Parts: sequence; C-alpha cells; structure tokens
Amino acid sequence: MGFDLHKLRNIGISAHIDSGKTTLTERILFYTNRIHAIHEVRGKDGVGATMDSMDLERERGITIASAATHVEWKGYPINIIDTPGHVDFTIEVERSLRVLDGAILVLCGVAGVQSQSITVDRQMRRYNVPRLAFVNKCDRTGANPARVCDQLREKLKLNSVMMQIPIGLEAEHAGVVDLVKMKAMYFEGPNGENITEVEIPEELQIEAETRREVMLDALADFSDELMEAVLSGEEVPEDLIHAAVRKGVLALELCPVFLGSAYKNRGVQLLLDAVTRYLPDPTNVDNYALNPANEEERILMESDPTKPLLSYAFKLEDGPYGQLTYLRVYQGAIKKGDTVWNARTNKKHKIGRLVRMHANKMEDIDGAEAGDIIAMFGIDCASGDTFRDDRTDLTCGSMHVPNTVIDLAIAPKDRKGTANMSKALQRFTKEDPTFRVRVDPKSAETIISGMGELHLEVYVERMKREFDCEVVVGQPKVAYRERMTKSVEFDYTHKKQTGGSGQYGRIIGSLSPNEDGAYVMNNNVTGGNIPKEFIPSVEKGFRSMLEEGPLIGSPVDGLTVDLDDGASHAVDSSDNAFQAAARGCFREYYMKGSPQVLEPIMNVSIEGPSEFQGEMVGTVLQRRGVLIGTTEDTGFVRIEAEVPLSEMFGYATDLRSATQGKAEFSMEFHRYAPVPRELGEELVAKYKAEREAEKK
Repeated sequence: MGFDLHKLRNIGISAHIDSGKTTLTERILFYTNRIHAIHEVRGKDGVGATMDSMDLERERGITIASAATHVEWKGYPINIIDTPGHVDFTIEVERSLRVLDGAILVLCGVAGVQSQSITVDRQMRRYNVPRLAFVNKCDRTGANPARVCDQLREKLKLNSVMMQIPIGLEAEHAGVVDLVKMKAMYFEGPNGENITEVEIPEELQIEAETRREVMLDALADFSDELMEAVLSGEEVPEDLIHAAVRKGVLALELCPVFLGSAYKNRGVQLLLDAVTRYLPDPTNVDNYALNPANEEERILMESDPTKPLLSYAFKLEDGPYGQLTYLRVYQGAIKKGDTVWNARTNKKHKIGRLVRMHANKMEDIDGAEAGDIIAMFGIDCASGDTFRDDRTDLTCGSMHVPNTVIDLAIAPKDRKGTANMSKALQRFTKEDPTFRVRVDPKSAETIISGMGELHLEVYVERMKREFDCEVVVGQPKVAYRERMTKSVEFDYTHKKQTGGSGQYGRIIGSLSPNEDGAYVMNNNVTGGNIPKEFIPSVEKGFRSMLEEGPLIGSPVDGLTVDLDDGASHAVDSSDNAFQAAARGCFREYYMKGSPQVLEPIMNVSIEGPSEFQGEMVGTVLQRRGVLIGTTEDTGFVRIEAEVPLSEMFGYATDLRSATQGKAEFSMEFHRYAPVPRELGEELVAKYKAEREAEKK
C-alpha cells in the first residue's frame, strides 16, 4: 500500500438535499489535482459533476448512488464517499457510514439545519461517526453561519464551535478569519487556488477575539494544558489547540464548524486541512466483528496487516467489466491472486483484479492493507458480505436495513423486454437491500417494493436506460400490515387417518399481539408432551402463515406464540403433522383475536417561505396528517407532521401548486399504526370480494 496508516482518512460527505455536497466534492477533487477543470452539478457545460456518474443523477442534479474516490492532500491519503441526501436512498447513506471513520456534515448557510440534516446526524450517531461541520453557500443572500452554528447546538444537540468567522457575507463574502492562527485568509486566482494569509481586517478584530475566547473556552474541557494557558493569560500554542480539537472530535463531544462557499471556491482547502488534522485514522476507531458461534460476542478488529483478513463488501456496481465490489478492509491485507472466502456463502474466490476508485474511473493496484477502501472485480457477492481468509471464521456485523413501505406492479411493454426486466431486477436486488421483488401468486404480477415513490421511480427509469427495458407501471400500493388486538388461548388437535400411518399433533397455548412487530415463539412445554424435535415444526408452521393474514391478505405484523403443552402419538406424529397443527390452529384462532389493519405512517418535513405557512399546514391536514411541530426562522418555516403514506401519493404536485413551487418536502418511514375504522372496513370488504371472485 505504501502509506502510513496513521495518515489515512476514510471520510464521507453527507447533508440535506441541495446543500452542495457534490459541488464540495468536485472542488476537493480539483484542489487535490484529481481533475483539472471544475464542472457544476447542473452542468451547463454538458459534463456534470465528476461524482454524479449516472446520467439520471446529472439530469436531476441529485446524487443517487454514493460514489467513492481516493485523493491525496499534503501527503495524507483520503478515501471520500459522496452520499445521497434523499431519504429514499437512505440505504446508500447507511452503508457508507458503516465503513467510514469520519464525516463532513455540509449545511446550507441560508437554510441551516434542515430535516435531512437531522436524519443524517441520527445515522452518524447510530454508527458513532465523528464529524466536522462545513457551512456552505456563505455567498448566498440570507447566509448566516453564526445562526447555523447555534442551530447545530439547539436542534442536533452538538457541541458546535466556530473555528472561523466569515469576512463579509452574501455578495460581500471574500474569505474567512482562521481563529486558530488569528489570520485572515483570502482565496485568489481563477479557482481560488492561491490562499493569501494577511492580518485580520480592523472591523473584524473584536468579533474574532470574542469568538476565539468562546472556542478556547469550549476546548479547555479537552486539555488541561490549554486550560492552564488560558487561565494564566498566556498565548495558547497552535498545536495545543489542534490536539484539543482532535481529542474532542474523536470523543464525539465536539463539532468544529468551518465556513466557505464551495461554488465560489472559498474555504475548501482549509476544510481539507481540518480533515487531516481532526478526523480519525483507521486505528482511532473501534470496529467489531461478530462470532457466528456466539452471536452476543463482539470482537475488536485490529488495523493490523499481519492479522487474518476481514473485509466488508458495502456496495456493488455493475461495471463494463463485470461486477465491481467496493470493499473496506478492516483487518489483515488483500493482494491480487489471493484466495478469499465469502462468509455468507462459504464459497472461495480468487482475486483477479483490485482497483482504487476515482468516481467512475479506476487505477489498478496490487494490494491493500487494513484501513483501506478499494474495489475488486468479477466476484459474485451481495451487499453486506464479509470476505475473509481461512485463518478466521468471524464476520463483520450487518447493517440496519429498514422495511419497505410501498409496492408497485410492473410489467414489460413488449415480449423482448421480459428477459431484460428480470436481468435488471436481479441486479437491483443484489445492489440495494431496500429494493425487493416478488411475484404475486394470485395475479402473477411482478411487484417491486421500496422506500418511497422516488426510490421506485428511479429504478423504473434505470431499467429503461441501463437495460433498454420499458415497463408499464401500475398504481403505487401501500404495504399494509395486520395485527391481532387481544390474546387468545388455543387448544388445537390435528388428526388425519388414511391407509397406513396417519397424522397426529396437538398443541395448547396462546396467541397474542407483539407490539415490536416481530414474530416470537416461546416454548414452555415441559415433560416431553411434545417431543423436542417437533418444537421447530410448530414454529415453522406458524411462521408460514404470517406472509398472508386472513383479514386483508397482508403480512401479519407482530405475533407472540406461547406454546404451553400438547400431545403426540408414537407412530402418527411427525414434522408435517405438527406443522399442519400450527397452520390449522392459526386459521381457527387468529380471527378470534380481533385483528386490525395497520398502515405505514411517515414523518413528513415541509419547508418553505413563512407567507405560505397556512397553505402548507392545509395540505397536511387534508391528508389525515397530524402536526408535530413548526419552527420558524427569518422568513422561513419548517413543519413536521405525521401523515399516512396512502395519503402522500401525488403530494409533490399539490404542495408545489399551493406554494407557487417554493416549498419542498422530504419524508421517511416512522411506524405502523391502525387505520381509521371506515378505511379498515373498506379494505376488509374489498379483500372478501376478491376472495369470492376467485372461488367462482
């Protein structure tokens, strides 16, 4: 690998939609000499941003798939992953954070902390990712970095500290004052590549000194030496400040705030300096492996190239030369020609080609060591697989994959599209764990499921472009669930006598709703009334009934089975007999538990100008929405609400027309909740009618 592990940084750039993540990455590539011309996201030059390599991303000006790239800054190698902001692609953010050591949270200098910033922050907390904040767009009308810094403290509860103050804002924005060096920094040259360091302008001197005091005050918690220097009124050395910031960031107790304008090429180089100074290297972060023999045990992986290999496939891409698998190497080393094992399939693979990625281009490498992020070619695997060598049987932990909430029926337009459609669907399900495909046994339709309308829209569009397959799309359907509302005791005997041996199984116990939405079976049978080997058969029998509940044919959400007693027959009892007993018991007793229909409720966040607040609230209330809260900021309002997904179809158009196109919204799945009585009755009646029609 040829570089010092302590200098390596694996970082992600994540933020709310339109905060300028991809523009920032583009500038980083330029300043680290990876590209020699800057392209814009909504590229008028027809090129588009380097990191948005998908045509669709360029047209919509959004990032869909996280792209990985490798740069060097002042002798520090940095792997950067650009993540999407849209919540529909939440799995992309999850899988990136899973393998990163640190992150840059980009915020818009005008809008500040937005709904998606809150989601991204929550995901960073889930994986304990240390972060820096970068307040972008300081050149825009209404920019106020100090307010954004306060919002980080209030809304995200981060210990945010400004490390810089702006020299002028909006059209006057010219540079920043570095509060560590106490110097003014100007970015000159056609692309801001020449940094001029001069004395602080007089009119900013007092503000700079006040902000520096606030900064040192916050840092004193992390360094006794620094505290002593401050208390004794001595000049605080720069290296003491850097050490204290790093300590605070690594402890997840400090969030330094940097400023600039990526679009105007200001402040990016200082942000890169901060990444190398304050964000962790792979040895500063604890990553744990799981032991399949004991699922509770977590074993620390060491960033040591001599230890057994443990690496995690966090992303797949279909490249021109076959499948490209992005790997984070956690422990050990990997070389061309090595044989590795896939922990999930237990198959062995020989590594033919390893590459270091740079957006959609690549360079061949011979090997990589612990801590690095690379990609390998031509190895068939799924997202989330662990690759290891034969000296270990540990696996890297899995990532959090949320349930899908929306279904869409699709069919190819013509005969020739059928093969391409199945190719595309196979590809997408391997690539994205939140995209599921099934065939409806009744209608024989192909149903795709995902995280939201935009999520599925993008996949339908990709089928057309990448696989030359146009599909006819049905109406989006909400993924309803059903759940019992009260416990029911059962005593059920399955008895069947045919020629030869018959079938016999008796089970006694209770069925009750499980609020967690999981299926649990508790075995309380004592005295061997049901032989041990048939307990899994009962469990399997009940599980097989959960796919399609008898109320409206939707999956059963949350069921606890307490198996207390039963009886068996020396000859007639078998695996099949007890499975059949569980199935029959479910059919007979489930409806006695007064099941109800549940629907997905979404967290919806709407943002727009304050003058449209009434209209925005109106659009929510018309859709059975419940307001959770509103926050106002100069001329801007954010409304948080919970709205049933079934009411959100076509919402974007309604919101635009109610607010003259000035408001935007984002939503994510929150929970399942009972539907109103009339809707429940309607769904039950519709299901009954369908069943009757089938019988005829």
